[in-house]
Amino acid sequence: MNPVQLSIFANRLSGICDEMGALLRLSALSPNIKDRLDFSCAIFDAAGRLCAQAAHIPVHLGSMAYAMADLVGARDWQADDLLVVNDPYLGGTHLPDVTVVAPVFAGGVLLGFTVTRAHHANIGAHSPGSMPVSTHLDQEGLVIAPSWLKRAGQWQVPLCRRLAGLPEGDSLPEASARFADFAAQASACEAGARRLAQMGEQQGESALTAAFDALNAYGERRARARLAQLPAGQYHFSDLMDDDGQGQQDIAIQLCLTLQGDSAHLDFTGTADQVAGNINCPLSVAAAAAYYCFRCLMPEDVPACDGLFRPITLSAPSGSLLNARRPAAVAAGNVETSSRVVDVVLGALAQAAPEAIPAASQGTMNNVAMGAAGEQGWDYYETMAGGTGAHAGGPGLSAVHSHMTNTLNTPIESLEAHYPLRVHRYQLRRGSGGAGRWPGGDGIVRELEFLAPASFTLLTERRIHQPWGLAGGQPGAAGENRLNDTRLPPKYSGQARPGDRLTIASPGGGGYGGHQ
Repeated sequence: MNPVQLSIFANRLSGICDEMGALLRLSALSPNIKDRLDFSCAIFDAAGRLCAQAAHIPVHLGSMAYAMADLVGARDWQADDLLVVNDPYLGGTHLPDVTVVAPVFAGGVLLGFTVTRAHHANIGAHSPGSMPVSTHLDQEGLVIAPSWLKRAGQWQVPLCRRLAGLPEGDSLPEASARFADFAAQASACEAGARRLAQMGEQQGESALTAAFDALNAYGERRARARLAQLPAGQYHFSDLMDDDGQGQQDIAIQLCLTLQGDSAHLDFTGTADQVAGNINCPLSVAAAAAYYCFRCLMPEDVPACDGLFRPITLSAPSGSLLNARRPAAVAAGNVETSSRVVDVVLGALAQAAPEAIPAASQGTMNNVAMGAAGEQGWDYYETMAGGTGAHAGGPGLSAVHSHMTNTLNTPIESLEAHYPLRVHRYQLRRGSGGAGRWPGGDGIVRELEFLAPASFTLLTERRIHQPWGLAGGQPGAAGENRLNDTRLPPKYSGQARPGDRLTIASPGGGGYGGHQ
């Protein structure tokens, strides 16, 4: 393919992913998907290699790129199948992130797969919001091994009813709001599959396969060219997680980054062993964070595909925080530990390319989950914005989601319409960004009043260890959690009464450069 044809092809694939995302957002019922945009869409070739993705959630997409080949291989795929999985140790991230995969056939030939991954606020955990302060995978909800959601176009009713949280029966759970988001994911995958099949029929199956290969070869060339511009050497960086929610503090993530020629290897030897709490993660999540950091070094026009990541390898000791063994709890690993891995990788890269790397951003997703059981039960989950790190070219951004999350805060109107909550404050946390020649961005303050009894869970970081500055810049302010006048630890589960107020103050980003 000539460069023009390749560019058109890459943009057509990205357009399919965008269309899938629009359909998923418009057909989902939960605020978590339709308002916060906590979902991702991608296209893979028949071998499970990433070929296109929309600009959705980095931790979703990078982990899918790492694990999809094993997930789709050695299966008897048929037209109109749908596969569903959330098992973190078999291609997932954490249990609320549920992946749906649709095969794409044209002329009886398997061309590839369309994939959606979306966060479900109720996946059956023992606490509302399905983000508990857990110590075992089974406490975090329903574990879905790779299973047929549809087989040859037929819904697999027993599994559908389990996903909807309904007792056994023969009828489909169409009326269940909990199942509606699964159905929306299925529709988005099927719509993308139809578009990709049309491309296969227009271009021919062999031509489409060749185009996939050409796209990934081009991505690899561009990635190697960028890596070759970085000075060769070994670069070391480490950082600490605040705690695991079970009494262990100052949990180390350690990296030796080796840049050599046009390749990079990340060795996480020295990272802490897996812990009792739920900040563990499978290696696919660590890979997602590493891939994201290197993707940020690439020019914007480079397609996000499997070839982009071929020059990048990583390793972490089995049984460590970043390569946990079943049944370690992982609910916060996907959100909090992945954020710290980004800080560590960027800290190492800053030694090789100081002008290209910003100071640390807030380093947490500020996870808030709450709700109540019973007939009028409800589940609410949200991640909250903070400050980003300043850089050589300017200040950090304030009140944005950064790095491994690319979602939005739930709008006040949607939050108060769906849940027994009232928002009293939603404002910038002025002065929380680190000082420097360029200051870090400011975090936010969000204060929620409970209008009904509820359980709530906080899974947060950077409440003890501040986001670091660069080149003489000062660290950003640590975050803070409060229930009424009581300061809460970074990981906490508790009960709230009507009139109680929960306040989350998110961290600011680190500053860049000394004062002039």
